[in-house]
Amino acid sequence: MNEFGGNWTKTKIEILVDYAKAYLQIMKGKDFFKLLYFDGFAGSGSIIKDNKVDIDITVGAAKRIVEIDNPRPFDRYYFVEKDEENIESLKEVTQDSFPNKQIFLVNEDCNRKLIDLSNYLRNPENKSVRTLAYIDPCGMQVEWRSIEALKGLNLDMWILVPTGLGVNRLLKKNGQISEAWLKRLEKFLGISKTEITDLFYTKSPTLFEEFTHIQKEDKAIEKSAELYGNRLKEVFDHVSKPYELRNSSNSVMYHLFLTSNNKTAVKIANDIVKKYNG
Repeated sequence: MNEFGGNWTKTKIEILVDYAKAYLQIMKGKDFFKLLYFDGFAGSGSIIKDNKVDIDITVGAAKRIVEIDNPRPFDRYYFVEKDEENIESLKEVTQDSFPNKQIFLVNEDCNRKLIDLSNYLRNPENKSVRTLAYIDPCGMQVEWRSIEALKGLNLDMWILVPTGLGVNRLLKKNGQISEAWLKRLEKFLGISKTEITDLFYTKSPTLFEEFTHIQKEDKAIEKSAELYGNRLKEVFDHVSKPYELRNSSNSVMYHLFLTSNNKTAVKIANDIVKKYNG
């Protein structure tokens, strides 16, 4: 089973399920559309929390989506998971539990399968396919080129962005970021290292000509969320306001966005996010 991250883990699943039900309600009676659900980091299907007193098992997003039959189910489910042990657990809670549904499990890297998804949806034979995707990495595994490949497609996508646990942690306060970390940031954000340092750091002269004072942006997490949201708007016509996922110390770890080329989709997502923001 996947390790449990906190109450925010449950919340992001509830947001996804609420949206999926609204999405399927709109698609009810439109049988000419074939509905595909794509999960890029499907996990084991269950999430466990051990607080040393009680054990709380949360049903994962995969099973929650597969078990939806009303207002209508998806026609096909495509789950990507890189961990072989998770694939075995996922099979039990999806394929074995719902043998009458078309469920595909793939032990592969999400980036590769996002490119495959793009090619599949661009095929004229699949013009009637409509897709809801859920991209829920724990870190910075998703490369920007994979997101860019989805431009112009009939696809709604929830994507979890590790602004606090990923981007902010790699942005060292003194600006001394290793080449390896800069490459990770470049792949993830899709911008150059010069753009990264110019965006997140300010430089000012000191009394000594040979030294420059480098200061990290105070609101680096908020700025990375704004940056990623704007990057998403270069690929999709509409991007929702993000849901902020915070830990028990109230520190922001992730931002959850809905992207779509349909204005109504983002309106629905914004209403759901507003509900959970309280």
